[in-house]
Amino acid sequence: MILIGDCIAQMARLPDKCVDMIFADPPYNLQLGGDLFRPEGGRVDAVDDDWDKFDSLTVYDDFTREWLHEARRILKDDGTIWVIGSYHNIYRVGALLQDAEFWILNDIVWRKSNPMPNFRGTRFTNAHETLIWCAKDEKARYTFNYQAMKALNDDLQMRSDWVLPICSGAERVKGADGAKAHPTQKPEALLYRILLACTKPGDVVLDPFFGTGTTGAVARRLGRHWIGIERERTYVKVALERIESTLPLDESAMATMADRRAAPRVAFGVLVEGGLCPPGSVLTDSRRRYSARVRADGSVESGAHSGSIHKVGAALQGAPSCNGWTFWHVEEGGSLQPIDSLRQRHLSAL
Repeated sequence: MILIGDCIAQMARLPDKCVDMIFADPPYNLQLGGDLFRPEGGRVDAVDDDWDKFDSLTVYDDFTREWLHEARRILKDDGTIWVIGSYHNIYRVGALLQDAEFWILNDIVWRKSNPMPNFRGTRFTNAHETLIWCAKDEKARYTFNYQAMKALNDDLQMRSDWVLPICSGAERVKGADGAKAHPTQKPEALLYRILLACTKPGDVVLDPFFGTGTTGAVARRLGRHWIGIERERTYVKVALERIESTLPLDESAMATMADRRAAPRVAFGVLVEGGLCPPGSVLTDSRRRYSARVRADGSVESGAHSGSIHKVGAALQGAPSCNGWTFWHVEEGGSLQPIDSLRQRHLSAL
């Protein structure tokens, strides 16, 4: 749903600890002075709306403190908050996030692959924005879908610098007059990555500065619930039409790589009793130096050594420890397979 009105007043109406994630794209307080023109004389459609104007930095800081206070109250203890900004405001917001006792997990640099040029030629081109990702405190058990992020990045750890294009072309939402509906519309790819990283299907995502509804559109696509707060009714109309036209992914497409830490624990005995590695099976290491026989209770025996797959593997090697799942193998189809492949087969069946 979209709540229409001031974000602080609307958040104050929500109950404590009711949302799983907050994505906030607050006013940047650009304070532009005069019109900006391209070299050929065309006027740049920059941010000069009333919602981005504050009388002073003190007023802006007070506004930020108020909405962050409400954000902390309505965020679940295991939830996280993302705030995006430019150099005009992100350092002030970052300090105020820490003053509000949020715990910073990462700052992400969104590097724009197609940034808008600096038309005056007096500064470097502003080619990035900064996102700050926070938990409620240092010990919070927040969601981070590490394996999904790794899969999204060709099986490499996702870094904290993201190269994504700005919103343009068909994705740019237009108003009735054909002009862009919002000056700072964020690309769906950015929200897609954020929601995929730290929410689960069915989670509630709040965007207190909803604009044209990018957060809502991506949340619907990924099967997350969403709440948007927006005071400008022209944006509300555009956002509702946009989200209604967004089709959610089907259930099979929603599946992502599970984090091993979140996967259910499987004991070797479960594979034994389930027939994947029945009693009497012979296990060997990958080089066939050692062998062990599986017993009915899930323990293994090798000569004078008996016990768990880990304990026996360590004893045979004279090592302090051993990961039995990768050390021991079974013969399948004429080749050796680590018994961890049996465990993954069991988890897939679940």
